[in-house]
Amino acid sequence: MTYAFTIEPPDYYALDNEDELIAKCQEWGLISAKATKLKTFYYKGNGLNLPCTILGYVDHMTAVIELDNGDKHCIHPSYLKEMQASGYSTRGLSAAGAEAGTDQEAAEQNTDTAAADDSAASVNGKSTSVQSGSAAGSSVKADSPAEPVDPEEDMDESHSFSGLKGDPDGLVEEYIGPLTGTGTDTASGTKPKSKAAPKAKAVKIDLPDGKVKMSAVVKEFTTVPNHFSDNDDEVIIYESVTITEPDVIEVGEAWSSHSATMKKQELEVGDVLSFEAKIIKKKLTRNPVPYKINNPSKIQKED
Repeated sequence: MTYAFTIEPPDYYALDNEDELIAKCQEWGLISAKATKLKTFYYKGNGLNLPCTILGYVDHMTAVIELDNGDKHCIHPSYLKEMQASGYSTRGLSAAGAEAGTDQEAAEQNTDTAAADDSAASVNGKSTSVQSGSAAGSSVKADSPAEPVDPEEDMDESHSFSGLKGDPDGLVEEYIGPLTGTGTDTASGTKPKSKAAPKAKAVKIDLPDGKVKMSAVVKEFTTVPNHFSDNDDEVIIYESVTITEPDVIEVGEAWSSHSATMKKQELEVGDVLSFEAKIIKKKLTRNPVPYKINNPSKIQKED
């Protein structure tokens, strides 16, 4: 079964790693900051209540989910968060029913008015035909009844906020992808956004097993949540990280704990360091830094 409302993303950033997915869900408020595993999410738009899977994101305003039939759909993270409330489905369906009832009454009134006009035109036509046959024919044509209003068309025109098919509440921020070049863009007066460049895949680096000589530049000091403590962990993020011995390998960015040993160095942003340490592949929580420096020693600041 295919759903007509889905907005298929042309491309998106996939969250294949569970740690990355948990961090992103925490950022969007879908799970608590102390959560260590995911839960089942539900899509409750368009009168449905379906389990869905979060695949990734297009940008910070657009999440990508997969529905039960395998269709991918773009949705605002805050909208998806609202759908997790137990009373969301009831509120949504009640509002939709009230709007449909109002438009149906308006359509019936328009139809009754058109029928009354038609009756009046018919009487006038008969009266005129006694005086002139040709004039009667013209009168009947001129007074032909108006076409009834289709309540569904009226609802589409009056309640479409974002101009996006399948997004009646306008909660995906100007996501143009599949509609580029259609009449919808012209009608809304908005210009399509330039498509975000695909995320470059990181080059796989074969890290040495033991301690190696390294150099790095202090990029920033920050903190990350510790689920087993009331206090956040202090960390240092480095840039231009390079393994200098035994073989020269450019690593890029890495991080380490801001331990007592590192605090003795009284480091500042921009300091160039050389040291010996073990480097492993371990992503920093809530940050796109893929490598961790463990137990740095023989630390020297370069002038």
